[in-house]
Amino acid sequence: MDRSWMYKFRGSKEYENGLDKLLDIAFEKESVNGKIVCPCKNCKLGDWVDRVTAKDHLTYHGFLNGYVRWFVHGEASSSTRPTYDLGDNFDNGNDMQGILHDGICFGRVENYSDDNDGDGIPGDEEPNNDAKCFYELLKNAEKELYPGCKKYSQLSAIIRLFHIKCLNRVSNKGFTDLLEFIKDAFPVGETFPKSYYEAKKMIRGLGLSYNKIHACPNDCMLYRKEYENDTECHVCKTSRYLEDKDSDAVGEALSKKKKKVPAKVLRHFPLIPLLQRLFMSSKTASFMRWHEEGRTEDGYMRHPADSPAWKTFDFRNRDFAEETRNIRLGLTLDGFNPFRSLNVHYSTWPVVLIPYNLPPWMCMKQEYFFLSLLIPGPTMPGNNLDVYLEPLIEELKLLWEVGVNTYDASMNRNFNMRAALLWTISDFPALANLSGWSTKGEFACPSCHKDTCSRWLRYSGKHCYMGHRRFLASDHPFRKDKRSFNGFEEHDKAPSQLSGDMVLRELDGHTHTFGRLNNDNRKLPYNWKKRSIFFELPYWKGNILRHNLDVMHIESNVCESVLATILGLDKSKDHAKARDDLQEMGIRPELHPIVDESGKRYYPPPCFLMNRAEKEIFCGVLKQIKVSDGYSSNISKCISKKPPKIFGLKSHDNHILMQQLFPLALRRVLPKQVRAPLIDLCNFFRGLCSKVLHARELIQLERRIALTLCHLERIFPPSFFDIMVHLPIHLATEARLAGPVQYRWMYPVERYLSTLKAYVRNRSRPEGSIAEGYLAEECVVFCARYLDDVETRSNRATRNHDGNIDTRVELPIFVNPGRHLRGVNIVNWDVDTMKRAHQYVLFNCEIVQPFLSEHREMIRNQNPRLRIRDIERIHNETFASWFANQVQNMDFVNERGISDELRSLAQGPNFIGKRYKGFIINGIRFHVKEIEQRRKTQNSGVVVIAKMTSYSSANDRNPVIGDVTYYGVLKEIVELEYFLSRKVVLFKCDWVGQGRMQRQDENGFTIVDLSRPMNTGEPFILASQAQQVFYAEDPIDKGWHVVIKTAPRDCFDMDRREEIDVEDYLLSETCTGDISDDNEEIRWVREGVGGTATTNNMIIY
Repeated sequence: MDRSWMYKFRGSKEYENGLDKLLDIAFEKESVNGKIVCPCKNCKLGDWVDRVTAKDHLTYHGFLNGYVRWFVHGEASSSTRPTYDLGDNFDNGNDMQGILHDGICFGRVENYSDDNDGDGIPGDEEPNNDAKCFYELLKNAEKELYPGCKKYSQLSAIIRLFHIKCLNRVSNKGFTDLLEFIKDAFPVGETFPKSYYEAKKMIRGLGLSYNKIHACPNDCMLYRKEYENDTECHVCKTSRYLEDKDSDAVGEALSKKKKKVPAKVLRHFPLIPLLQRLFMSSKTASFMRWHEEGRTEDGYMRHPADSPAWKTFDFRNRDFAEETRNIRLGLTLDGFNPFRSLNVHYSTWPVVLIPYNLPPWMCMKQEYFFLSLLIPGPTMPGNNLDVYLEPLIEELKLLWEVGVNTYDASMNRNFNMRAALLWTISDFPALANLSGWSTKGEFACPSCHKDTCSRWLRYSGKHCYMGHRRFLASDHPFRKDKRSFNGFEEHDKAPSQLSGDMVLRELDGHTHTFGRLNNDNRKLPYNWKKRSIFFELPYWKGNILRHNLDVMHIESNVCESVLATILGLDKSKDHAKARDDLQEMGIRPELHPIVDESGKRYYPPPCFLMNRAEKEIFCGVLKQIKVSDGYSSNISKCISKKPPKIFGLKSHDNHILMQQLFPLALRRVLPKQVRAPLIDLCNFFRGLCSKVLHARELIQLERRIALTLCHLERIFPPSFFDIMVHLPIHLATEARLAGPVQYRWMYPVERYLSTLKAYVRNRSRPEGSIAEGYLAEECVVFCARYLDDVETRSNRATRNHDGNIDTRVELPIFVNPGRHLRGVNIVNWDVDTMKRAHQYVLFNCEIVQPFLSEHREMIRNQNPRLRIRDIERIHNETFASWFANQVQNMDFVNERGISDELRSLAQGPNFIGKRYKGFIINGIRFHVKEIEQRRKTQNSGVVVIAKMTSYSSANDRNPVIGDVTYYGVLKEIVELEYFLSRKVVLFKCDWVGQGRMQRQDENGFTIVDLSRPMNTGEPFILASQAQQVFYAEDPIDKGWHVVIKTAPRDCFDMDRREEIDVEDYLLSETCTGDISDDNEEIRWVREGVGGTATTNNMIIY
């Protein structure tokens, strides 16, 4: 296309005619609702305008500098540049045009510079850097990979290779070696880059960039804005740069030519482009409105958008809430050692932002974690964190007060994007750095604030945090029980929630100067160390939850404390100094040390200590248990039965113990007065970690944990109650305000830190390695959304995915979700097995239900005197043959439309079928029992809820129909094949039903006797009906097993439930749970366990 008219005078006839031709093409090919993206200097491809406005803009302002090929306006070929119609040249299915369009065309136009203020005649003007980068990418997208290659272009091939590198964590050297081999193996004329460095340069234009900001090595300030050109810190006067070691005259002359090395560098990744990409990408833009358009609203909380914190924020900021595309963010911070070596004292601190607009199955995934700041080591910033947060806070203020013009690819229009920070997520020490409230000392609890109830233990040398009776009802008997607690009655009320206005009032007039060398700051009230920088955000003080307590670390620490104390391990909270503290406090005299005539100190055994046999039972249960695939790591590696001890547990191991296994192991050990509150504690964490919450249930959990901690106060010594044991009292309250903990805990963040750690290639520059690795990964993640024919992180199936569903079938019974695993056997079915299996298929097929009713009514009419039970027996025995004849007769007389699949179903299955060893369905992996002997996992447990007809006697004419739970062990996985290649997969199990073989024990566990299965005539169920459980053998009653139910990972219950008004329950005081508040006398000394003596202040049992 001729472009010479672009350089003519804009008032000339040639310019007007050429412009009209361009607009004709643009509005024919690229218009949306009668508008196109305006390419003038002012709009810069950022605004959608009609034809008249576009012509006016281009006449008065001229074209955007460097925009000489009209790729956004329908041009497929050019006379001055090569052809870029990628869709015709390459047929690999990769959307290269989509990548360039979303990642560059709309992602970079705001960076185009326009320095020509004249008449807009570019003449010899060169494209700017961003335009050059884009044109270079277009060339690579059109360039053949080798002569004659029609499947891959150079760009698409490099993107695919880069994706494989990042997905499989191939080293840079390995990637270079691979490129060298490919270049040698491919035909002459191939266009592969020579090295990783060249490949990275080739796709760098698709990624983002970051800013390097110099910082004072003492964390006093950042060299930016008015301090950008300073050479020393204006607070501590420390040099900005590292000192040059050359001291002689020659060295000084050389040092002047060297580039000065900054002492500390903060890497800032601009947040605005990262957020804009969510909307500019056509693959993610529509999901950013899910919180408003796709959310289930029934009073239950499945997502932060369901929580009072989100709704209160919207109510207070209605102008922000009106635009559903405005983004709510969470900020997380944690430090890690980038060297994978515990003997190196170095920590790097990334600041990560999480957008909450996305649905649950996308929200907490790593590809949507945005690295905003990378704070360098070697030491943690501590209280000086606010210095490094300044660039991010400025961006957040801009996104709140002004917003950014952003293109929404899902709606093909621009909008003003704004964003707000809801809360922070961190472990407990980092919470102090973020909030400004010290998490140590007398007022360590940030939720109780100045009302923290603590006591200094002189011998243990630490504070203990008890006083949980304050959270009970005012008339609870525990409040007046002095003997069982700390020797005093409790009349105080529970502390009130700390609001943002209260914080600002307490810190009004106080200033703080940052820097590790600065000691001139005056002491602030209570535990305050500073006024948090987040209060510079206009809306921050109104957030009802600003800093989250991390459930992950709290649960892990509580689990470790309990295990060490009841097993008498090295980290036990019951030691000689703890007994001395009891004696000083004047409580529990039965546990005070006894000094004999020789001066030897004797310590009576406490009620919470296991004896030797109980320790072996406890560790034996944990050692022998097998859990379902993907449920947890192999915890048995951390368990020793002889001698009984537990070691090396990770945070997730502690989580699994507290959720299910710890109560299971406690069933047969310890007195009930100790065992019951410990099981209650585990039940609390299990309820708290549910993916679907309701305010009513959370109010019950609030009351339950208060009572549970009070029971624990009666049992364990004060030294047991460190701050981590106290913090669970606030977790249910935070969940009631902010929703499910899965969006506010550190598990996904810790995994993300492991990913960042893997980017470190140069140990002398760890932060630089992380920054470059992150940019490469972000670029690949963005491009991977457009690679439809390749496995990527975005579309990669989970380990237990069901496989593809056959969409050709009509009858639902033949729709077989799921896929079989290894071990396929071809078998000939015996008559009895095939009859039972086919009968079950018919009885569970929806289209057959009218025939079932018709056949049952026919038997009743033919035998009016038969009892209902006999009618059901005849019906079960004869229906299959009657149904086959009925369908055949109907086909002859053509009474109804009989489909081929229904005819196939009526004829019955083939005698030849398949038997499998394993099967995956509903996201769950099942194995038959026989292959589990050599495995560390247990996947043969099955549970199904069936409707059963119950008769009180043989003459009962009014049977009761109800749901009955059956537990079973999977013996066979069979596949019936019908005509037309239609298939049905069934599970054959040994079942245990209700009755003598199934009961509940005193601790609330369901136990079943698997040694005596039922002799049922229906051993089969459909594979789609199966849910999974695993069994733990009872250590005393042989043959009996405890049932533990499981749920598939990454499964989200989004179905609507019975509507309940959340606000009513938030204000109600009528919800009560079945909580034991038994006030029986506590026996603090354990009978049958010998006392001990001390060695180095430790009690050795």
